[in-house]
Amino acid sequence: MPGFESFSAGVVLWIAAVTVLAGFVHGALGLGFPIVATPLIALVSDIRSAVILVLLPCLATVVASVIKGGPVRQVLSEFWAMPIYAFCGALLGTRLFITFPAVPFSLLLAAVILIYLNLDRLGGTDWPWIRKRRQLCGALFGFIGGLAEGTANIAAPPLIVYYLAIGISPSMLVQALNLCFLSGKMTQFATLTWSGGVSPVQWLITLPLAVLAVAALLAGVHIRDRIDAATYRVWLKRALFVIALILLAQYAYAAIVGLHR
Repeated sequence: MPGFESFSAGVVLWIAAVTVLAGFVHGALGLGFPIVATPLIALVSDIRSAVILVLLPCLATVVASVIKGGPVRQVLSEFWAMPIYAFCGALLGTRLFITFPAVPFSLLLAAVILIYLNLDRLGGTDWPWIRKRRQLCGALFGFIGGLAEGTANIAAPPLIVYYLAIGISPSMLVQALNLCFLSGKMTQFATLTWSGGVSPVQWLITLPLAVLAVAALLAGVHIRDRIDAATYRVWLKRALFVIALILLAQYAYAAIVGLHR
C-alpha cells in the first residue's frame, strides 16, 4: 500500500473529506463508516489499499460509538455471544478475502440486501421464527455478519435484519451492532497484519484519519440523539438501500476499470 507521501495533495484531501463524511454518517446512524469510505477511497486507490486505509479509522469510530452509547451491561447480558459469532465469521471471511480477492463478495451482499428490502415492502419480513429461535438465529446472523465484514468490509446488513426482526430499541441496536463491528474489525486487523502482509508502518499512516473520523462521528451522534425510534427505523431501511446501490456501483466501477486495462 502506498504511503501518504505517494499521494498527491488532491488525493490526500479527498481521503480526508471521505473520512469526515463516513464518520458523520456512522455517528448519525450508528453504522456505515466502511461502506461509505471504502468505495469512495477506492476511486483513488486499489480496493486492498482502501480496505487498509479505512480499517483503523473505522475501528476508532466503533470504539467511540460504544463509549458514547452509554452502559453496555444490558446489551451484553442479552447479546454477549453475538461478537463471538461475528469473530468466527470475520476470521473465515478475511481468509477468503486474502485467498480469493477476485470473488465479487460485494455483489452477493448487495443482492441479499435488495431481496430483503423487497420482501419488507411486501410485508414478508415479519418472521416470528426469528423471535422464537433468537439464540440459533443470533448465531446464524452474527456469523454471516462477520463473514460479510471480512469479505465485503461491511457487517451491518445481516445484523440489522436480525435485530429489527426481534424488535430491540434504537439505542440497544446501535450498541449491539457496534460490539459486533468491534469484534469483526479487530479480527480483520489481526488477520491482515499476520497473514495479509500489512506492516505496522502502513497502519500508523492511517492514524490521522482515525482522529478525523472520531471528530466527525461526535457531530453525527448529536443528530441521532434527536430522532425517534420510528424515524430511525426508516433511516436504517433507507441506509440499507443506499448500501446496496454503493456496492453495485463499486462492482460496476471495478469491472469497467478491469476491461480497460
